[in-house]
Parts: sequence; C-alpha cells; structure tokens
Amino acid sequence: MIAVVTTRVRGCLVGLIRLVRRVDGERGTATVEFAMTMPAVTLVVAFVVASLGVTSQSVRLADAAAVVARQTARGDRGSVGATLARLAPGAAMSESVGADLVCVDLRREVRVGPVGEVTLTSRSCAPTAGR
Repeated sequence: MIAVVTTRVRGCLVGLIRLVRRVDGERGTATVEFAMTMPAVTLVVAFVVASLGVTSQSVRLADAAAVVARQTARGDRGSVGATLARLAPGAAMSESVGADLVCVDLRREVRVGPVGEVTLTSRSCAPTAGR
C-alpha cells in the first residue's frame, strides 16, 4: 500500500515538474500578448470617448435649435444671437419662415480627436402662435 502511494506521489511530482518546465519555456508570453493588445484597446477607448463627445455636442446643438426656434417664433429675435452664442458657440444659423411655422437650422463643426472634424446639423421648428 505504501509503495502504491509513493508511486502516485512520485507521478504527481513528475507531472508538476513537467508543467513547470513547460510554463518556464513560455516565460514572457503574457507580457508580449499584453504589449500587442494594449495599443488596440487604447485606440478603441479613444474612439469611444471621442464619439461620446460628438454625441454630447449633437444633443446640445439640437437643444439650442429648439430654443432659438421658439425665440424666433415669439418674435424675440434680439436675444437669439446671445442664446446661440451661449448654447452652441460657433454654430451657423439659417431660418425659414412659413405661414404658421418658423424653422431654424443650425450647423457646427466639431473636432473628433485625431480623426478630424465632423459637421453636425440640427433643425427645429416652432409654431408662430397666430402671428
């Protein structure tokens, strides 16, 4: 019985030594794999952050278009410039007036990190309230 246990222990030790030699022969592979994947992961994270920034700017531009359209429809054109400068600095505005609607188009260039610039546009309309 003791001989069987000793043989099993010896077999386990031999297997453990072989495993250590195999792992020792692959020393540094995790570092190389990490070094190979880290730039790709960093690039993906940078693009995600840049796209979140552009999305945020797009929402701000849409909000600014809605506010400016309401002000224009109310006849408060004097404060449109200040509102546009505060809510969407650098945005260009064009408007179209219909029989019962005032529509405002805003256009703005936004920088997307190292990729370049993207043009964001937003359109909003407001009723003229019977004017």
